[in-house]
Amino acid sequence: MKRSLPLIFAFVVGVIVLLSEFIPHRPFNQIVSTLEQWFMIISGFAILLGQISLIRMNTHKIYHRLPDWQYHLAGLLSFAMMLIFGLLWGMQETPGLLGSGAGIAAQLGSKPFDYLFTNAYMPLSATLFSLLAFFIASAAYRAFIIRGFESNLLMITAVIVIIGRTSIGTMLTGWLPESLEFWHIPNLADFIMEYPNSAAQRAILISAGLGIVGSSLRIILGIERSYLGGDK
Repeated sequence: MKRSLPLIFAFVVGVIVLLSEFIPHRPFNQIVSTLEQWFMIISGFAILLGQISLIRMNTHKIYHRLPDWQYHLAGLLSFAMMLIFGLLWGMQETPGLLGSGAGIAAQLGSKPFDYLFTNAYMPLSATLFSLLAFFIASAAYRAFIIRGFESNLLMITAVIVIIGRTSIGTMLTGWLPESLEFWHIPNLADFIMEYPNSAAQRAILISAGLGIVGSSLRIILGIERSYLGGDK
């Protein structure tokens, strides 16, 4: 029963939600609204369990002095600091246990939580994404190595789009007459981004949607049971 009840519940809920998309009337819309509220409640408990797991994992690595334990200590202290500031003085327009902290906000220019988020978290995030740019450039260089027709097409397209987004593209083809305006590199870059790129993105989204439908049906029919911890 420990495995049968979750499978039955997933099947019933999945069928109800599926029918509500085709029959958006009572009682299906009311049932789905209730299920969505239950989902939000369960998600809140899931976030709490995730935070407890995060604390236990980092505490274990810090206590046993595992490699790079200093980084886990910094992450745990940062987590505790943001949690405490958020609980005590809240964030943005939401007050905390001690109110809105008007005195501290007057000195810092914002609440402690918002101040750390704006002046610490956001710069760190920007730094991380700027570092990722070097890895993206390295991956792009390996992808552009000419090995066949697809590689040639990818490289030529990438070069046109990159140059077309800079002033160099205008300088290289700006002398062409208006009758050949389509062959201006900036116009070619716009054409590639608007038509072939959009078509490829839509194909990827359609494939992802079909994959979601397939995964959902596997869960509803009880074929996929990984969320139960494995089919033993």
